Order: sequence, then C-alpha cells, then structure tokens
Amino acid sequence: MINTIIFDLGAVLIDWNPHYVYRTIFDDEQEMKNFLATVCTSDWNEEQDAGRSLHEGTELLIAQFPEHEANIRAFYGRWVEMLGEPFHGTVEVFKQLKESKKYKIYALTNWSAETFPFAVARFDFLDWFDGVVVSGTEKMRKPAPEFYQVLLDRYNVNPEDALFIDDNYRNVLAAEKEGIKSIHFKSADELAAELRELGIL
Repeated sequence: MINTIIFDLGAVLIDWNPHYVYRTIFDDEQEMKNFLATVCTSDWNEEQDAGRSLHEGTELLIAQFPEHEANIRAFYGRWVEMLGEPFHGTVEVFKQLKESKKYKIYALTNWSAETFPFAVARFDFLDWFDGVVVSGTEKMRKPAPEFYQVLLDRYNVNPEDALFIDDNYRNVLAAEKEGIKSIHFKSADELAAELRELGIL
C-alpha cells in the first residue's frame, strides 16, 4: 500500500529552462539551440548536479571552448533567470496530497547544491516536503541506484510502499529497477488522472 510519494522537481513542479537566458543572448533560435546542444550541454550541467563545483565546471568548459567564454559564464552567472514559474497544476496536486495527510512526501532532485538555495528562497512549496534529497549535496544523481537508496535509507522508506514521479523516463526506469512504482510525468492533468486511478488522489 502506497504511503510515500517522491517527486522530481525540475519540469515537474518547477519550470527551469536555459532558453530564458540564451534567447536574450542569441538573435537566432537555431544558433542558441546549437550552443546548448554542443557547448553548455545537459551532460555538462549534470556533472554540476552530481557535485562538481560551478567554478570548476565553468572553467573546464571555457578551456574547451574559449571562443564561447562569455556565453559559458552566463550559464551560472545568470542562472536565476533560468527559473520560470512553478507548474501550478502540479503544485495543486502536491497540495491535495499534502492536505490529505495520508502520505509522506519527499523530493529527489538532480540539482546543484550551489544553485538549489535560490529555488528554496523562491518557491514556498519546497518547505512542504517531509524531506528533500539534492544530488549536488550527495555527490551523486539520478539514475544512479545508490542515489535513490539514499532517500529510502534516510527516511526509512520501503520501496514497495513508494510512488516516484519524474519527467525523465531514464529516471523512471531506474526507480522501477529499485522496486519503486513510478509515473512518467507528462502533465499535471495526466498525473492527477493516474493518481486517481491508483486511488491515491
């Protein structure tokens, strides 16, 4: 019986997108997309999520692409501008789950330890969680099985009693391998429907 809900944050509850910054830097949309696909890539950013310092990550990339130094420095120099609004529909689902008082609710997020405090300061609902496990703090990230285990161990969660929600299918598959029932998040409406089907909402 499910008694624990585990949320991912980015693209589920929080709108974070580098396009918000780089659209003010690049006049050409395709040029911007090429830059983010080849220079400030998701793989590079995930190394900072896994515990590498923002300074080290930035300097390593500048050494590799010195011609892009200013634009690389903008990634973390203007990182706060990449934070959009909360996804209000998902926050409402979270609120309903919280108010039901039936579940322990945690967050398991791939996020740099250096930038996460900016999100905490901005989004009040991050205080609603019974616990938050941040990859940058733990020096490991999804989809590594040991990262899921950190949350399970720290909060004494039985994986068979937990439900995990993430927009990244890679992370969903990893959770399921650990015995955690999971929902691949696509929209707040679909999430609410799936939770109702499971008798959770």
